[in-house]
Amino acid sequence: MLTIQLNRANFEYDVNSLVRAFYPGETVAVLTPESTPHRREHTAQEQKRRQQEGESLLAVAVELSDEGAVLRLGGRVYEWRYKASGAERDELEYKHECKRFLYRSLCDHTGRELPWGSLTGIRPTKIAYGMLEQGRSGQEILEVFENHYQVSHEKALLGLEIAGREREILRDVHTGQGYSLYIGIPFCPTTCLYCSFTSYPIAGYRRMTDAYVDCLIKEMEYVSKRMAGSVPDSVYIGGGTPTTLEPEQLDRLLSALRERFDLDAVKEFTVEAGRADSITKDKLAVLARHGVGRISVNPQTMKQETLDIIGRRASVDQVIAAFRLAREAGFTNINMDLILGLPGETEADVQRTIDRVAELAPDSLTVHSLAIKRASRLGAWIQENGIEALKNTDKTMAIAAEGARRMGMVPYYLYRQKNMSGNFENVGYAKPGKYGLYNILIMEEVQTIVALGAGSITKVVWPDGRIERCDNVKDVGLYIDRLSEMLARKEALLAELQLK
Repeated sequence: MLTIQLNRANFEYDVNSLVRAFYPGETVAVLTPESTPHRREHTAQEQKRRQQEGESLLAVAVELSDEGAVLRLGGRVYEWRYKASGAERDELEYKHECKRFLYRSLCDHTGRELPWGSLTGIRPTKIAYGMLEQGRSGQEILEVFENHYQVSHEKALLGLEIAGREREILRDVHTGQGYSLYIGIPFCPTTCLYCSFTSYPIAGYRRMTDAYVDCLIKEMEYVSKRMAGSVPDSVYIGGGTPTTLEPEQLDRLLSALRERFDLDAVKEFTVEAGRADSITKDKLAVLARHGVGRISVNPQTMKQETLDIIGRRASVDQVIAAFRLAREAGFTNINMDLILGLPGETEADVQRTIDRVAELAPDSLTVHSLAIKRASRLGAWIQENGIEALKNTDKTMAIAAEGARRMGMVPYYLYRQKNMSGNFENVGYAKPGKYGLYNILIMEEVQTIVALGAGSITKVVWPDGRIERCDNVKDVGLYIDRLSEMLARKEALLAELQLK
């Protein structure tokens, strides 16, 4: 357990994120002058309990001042003097310099460097994308990545490559004046060990699914009127697992969607089928009949023992059968998701997964680095089995990247999450013309996303770059009962939006 004493609350996120990146799997508590007595008491009790159980504790103190910073870590003291003061002080520059100091100090203390350096945000390619929009050269962008953020040369090149490709893909998209539509289906066959998304086991919620679809249709009715005159660039139905709905429910949902929106000019229509144990011939026929062009069949791994550990009931054989069923149904744009760093998996396991996926020849591949989320059951699993069982390395990342390129794919979008295994990234690879447009839009935040369903978040991107959000409640029952409130939230946000 690590306890961070920080004398300024507004630096809490950056300090916390950096320390966690160097100490994955550890419980980290940050205390600031604004921490409540209850939080301080709770932290003290937790420290005492863990000490009694024989767990080692590490105290970290970060003292910030106008003159610089002092870091006390494991009996060692690191100091930094800020070059400017008074009227010359720039708060943003100070924050960047401070993060670089903390990063260098943690590298020295642990003997490690991180692939993404001092970057703690989830959208590193957004930096490169913005600089390209400003007309900056590739060399300038690489220098900013490597010198300003201490990003490795390899990751800097990857970020620049993806940002350039994203700009090409978005060239014909109405980024500033258009919008995309997201519809969330928060049900899954089971909840996976690592999952923290809004999802509920379908077996316990089957009686609510008809009412849930009714509410989605009512949200569609509102959005179609509010956005009248503007055609969405992309439609993405995600979750959860949308194909947990019955064929008749999917048909009713998609029929209502087509009745209320002009989808003829939509550039991408995706349904994230995801779980092989939810995919049937009848459901695929419904999706194809309504013009869905892109779907996912997500194995995460092709090692059966791992699937059993993480709680995915579909076997490797079922994944293969579902993929082939989708091809037979006429789908020519199928994505597959993989996760690196799953419990007990080795480099050889990752290679075998890539080889088996290559035999199926999907059109795109999304490679995730396992992220340890507090809302998932993975944290408890780590407490019992140890963080050492989760291994994601440069080698496993390279195996996946090489496998994607062998399948004729190139990287086209990237994002990061907190507490990622190996401090790496998630990368989407695709064959030319099979890129996931919605994935780019949600990451680069260059277009308004109007979201429907429990737990979904509508995000408006204003012409000046300002971003505002409103969310729907996560609980399915509350979403159904309070739908009018959800619509009122959207109206308050979207009323001033003028789209073409």
